[in-house]
Amino acid sequence: MGTTLHYQVHGPSDAASTVLLSSGLGGSAGFWQPQLCALIAAGHRVVVYDQRGTGRSPADLPAPYAVADMARDVIEVMDATRTTRCHFAGHALGGLVGLQLALDEPSRIAQLVLINAWSKPNPHSARCFDARLALLGAIGARAYVEAQPIFLYPAAWAAAHAEHVQDEVDHAFAHFPGEANMRARIAALRAFDVDARLGDINVPVLVSAAKDDVLVPWTCSQRMGDALPNATLKLMGQGGHAHCVTEADAFNSTLLDFLSRPSA
Repeated sequence: MGTTLHYQVHGPSDAASTVLLSSGLGGSAGFWQPQLCALIAAGHRVVVYDQRGTGRSPADLPAPYAVADMARDVIEVMDATRTTRCHFAGHALGGLVGLQLALDEPSRIAQLVLINAWSKPNPHSARCFDARLALLGAIGARAYVEAQPIFLYPAAWAAAHAEHVQDEVDHAFAHFPGEANMRARIAALRAFDVDARLGDINVPVLVSAAKDDVLVPWTCSQRMGDALPNATLKLMGQGGHAHCVTEADAFNSTLLDFLSRPSA
């Protein structure tokens, strides 16, 4: 079965388990580069994809657009890669997609990893998105992507990796999905609220957050850790919103330990 989405499959084709990785607002499969080698070395088959309307999966997004639409795209990728069941890891928006999948298609999810995600809106993140959308509307895409590292990375890490950060910004600008798509994606994540349904998610869940995340309060992860029936909460003191990138070794160790546990 084919798919209109761009995806890549890494690692052994005969692996006992598949890990499917879903990135945040940027939507790019390339976000997971710091995890690929560790997962493959541990024997996992890994699927990454560009989300609809981003990167190598160009599309005009429908209105209204919702996280449930993004979850259906994951099922499309799973079917195209002959993945009956997967360990799903999502960063921020990707974590929301994972929560939706665990509610809509629980038999397809063996374990769930939520990285700086949330189960309901909060006023601080809303303020951040308001500011980003104001930049996009008043100045344009270049200003929007130049501001992105402020929300992703701790200041000291961004300063120490200035060339890498600038390369990311330039790449994001060159592949910007367009203002309409970006607004539709942000509207979808801002409308997402499954907080009252967390108790219905019974798969094992790793909830990972960094306390210095400036975009999403770590207390959102604490909330999910308390409400999910089968959750493990891992809080890191530093690393920012993208702590799976800035503290990749520590994050990968936690991830592999979690994935090695038996799932129901």
